[in-house]
Amino acid sequence: MDAIWDHLLLDCTLATLTGDSGYGLIGHGAIGWRDGTIEFAGPMSALQGNPETLAARVESMHGALVTPGLIDCHTHLVFGGDRANEFEMRLNGANYEAIARAGGGILSSVSATRAASEDELFAQSLPRAQALLSDGVTTLEIKSGYGLDLDTELKMLRVARRIGAKLGITVRTTFLGLHALPPEFRERRDDYVSMVCDEWLPVVAQNGLADAVDAFCEGIAFTPDEVQRYFEAARKLGLRVKLHADQLSDLGGATLAASFDGLSADHLECTDEAGVEAMARAGTVAVLLPGSYYALCETRAPPVSAMREHHVPIAIATDLNPGTSPLRSLRLGMSMACTLFRLTPAEALRGATVNAARALGLGDRGVLAVGQRADVVAWGVQKPAELAYWIGGALAARIFAGGSEVHA
Repeated sequence: MDAIWDHLLLDCTLATLTGDSGYGLIGHGAIGWRDGTIEFAGPMSALQGNPETLAARVESMHGALVTPGLIDCHTHLVFGGDRANEFEMRLNGANYEAIARAGGGILSSVSATRAASEDELFAQSLPRAQALLSDGVTTLEIKSGYGLDLDTELKMLRVARRIGAKLGITVRTTFLGLHALPPEFRERRDDYVSMVCDEWLPVVAQNGLADAVDAFCEGIAFTPDEVQRYFEAARKLGLRVKLHADQLSDLGGATLAASFDGLSADHLECTDEAGVEAMARAGTVAVLLPGSYYALCETRAPPVSAMREHHVPIAIATDLNPGTSPLRSLRLGMSMACTLFRLTPAEALRGATVNAARALGLGDRGVLAVGQRADVVAWGVQKPAELAYWIGGALAARIFAGGSEVHA
C-alpha cells in the first residue's frame, strides 16, 4: 500500500494547543502531514494499520515534546546600525522619553536605516531572523517604521519579504507609517500625517507590500486623533490595523484599536479596564512585550488579571528592535512573561502560538490539528512547561515550516 502521508512523527508528547485553555496534551501521540497540511494529530493508538507504512518518512521522537511552530507577532528586526550606546545611557539614568527627546531613540535608527542599501539592510537583518528561527519561530511579523520616508519604508518591507523567502518561513509585513516624526517635518506634523495617509498608504497597498498597518500612539509620538485619521485611510484600502498602545501613558490606545476591530493592541502597560473591555468586545488580541518592559526597567505591568477576567486573548512577542528590546529569543520572552507578568507557562505557550496567530489574522496555524498548516517543532524536552522554565540555551531539535524541515 502506498504511503498516505509525506511525514509521520511517532511517540510524541503533543501539545496541540486546541481548546480554549491549557496545552491540549496527548501522550504517546503521533502527527502526520501531506503537502504541508496536517492530516493526523492524535494518539498513536488511533492510527490505522502499521505506522511504519503510513508515510514516506516515519520517525520516532522517543517521547519528545512536539508543538506548533512558534509565532513572533511583533518585531522591528529590519533596521540599520544598533543603539548599544542607549543601553549605557539608560543605565546612567536616562529614560526612554529623555533619550527620544534628545534626538536618540527611533530617529537614531532612522539615519542608519536610510543610509543602508537594500542588500546591506538584508545582510544586517537576516541573522536576527535566523536567531528567531533557531528558537522555533516559523511565522514572523516584521514592521517598517525606521525609514520615515517612502523609499526607505518600501525598502524595509521588501527586505522583510526577502527574509521569509530566504529562510522558508512565513513573514507577515506591517507598514508602521506613524512611528516617529521625521526631523524634516518637526514643524509640519500635520503635513506629515496627511502625506502618509494620502500618498504613502496607497503606494504600499498597490504594491502589496503590507498585510496590516501599525502606529505608535503616545505623547512622544502620535495623538489618538492623528492615528484615527491614519486608520481610517488604511481601512478604506482594505488594510487591517494594529497599534502600539498605552505603553508609557493611557491615551485610550486600546479602545482606539478596538474601535477599528484591530487585530491587536500591543504593550498595554497603562491600559485601563475600559480599554480591556473594548478589546474583549472587538476580539482584539493583547500582545504583551516583556522584552521592552524589562529593558526599560518599567514597574507598571499590563493588566493581565483584567484580560483574563474579560477573556481577552493574550499573545507574547519579542518586540525585537535596536533600542528598547534587543531580544532575539521568543522562548526567553515566554519565560519573562511568566516571571514579570505572572502568566502561566500554558498561557505563555498559547501566547506564542494560537493567540499570536490570531494577532496576525492567521487562522491556519498555531495549533496541531487536522487541516492546519504543518508548522511543527520537536523539542529537546518532554514537558511543555520546560519551554518557559529553561532560561537560555537551544531547545528546538527539529523545525518544520509548511511540512518542510528548515534550518537557520
